[in-house]
Amino acid sequence: MINSIYNKDVIKLASNISGLEQIDNACSRISLRSPLCGSSIEVAIVVKDNIITGYSQKITACALGQASASIMANAVKGKSRNHIITVRDQVKVMLNSGIINLERDWIQLDCLAPAREAKARHGAILLPFDAVLKAFEECENN
Repeated sequence: MINSIYNKDVIKLASNISGLEQIDNACSRISLRSPLCGSSIEVAIVVKDNIITGYSQKITACALGQASASIMANAVKGKSRNHIITVRDQVKVMLNSGIINLERDWIQLDCLAPAREAKARHGAILLPFDAVLKAFEECENN
């Protein structure tokens, strides 16, 4: 089971995280922590016309959370809040039922499907999505 969860695609993504460069003009900087597994993320975003145009992150998580954050950094720019909600919902379905129905920009998230059995790690996988959505909310309120 552990080999399928921490598969070669997960390890490759986790070891190649982008979006680590600090951005100066962020409309929001937030930190979130998954209480179940202890993973944490700091996210900063720039939003223009309801679209993410800038993104940075700092992640402390297991390889699953790191892989999810890696995919987020590669796909998030150009996306709206509603788009992020949709993809987060797709990931939740994948983790809860095993049904994979991901949009093209997010298809790499399918490597996390074996984590369905590791429920304690679902929070780490969803953490980048939760952080971006919270940051979006903060930008909208400012």
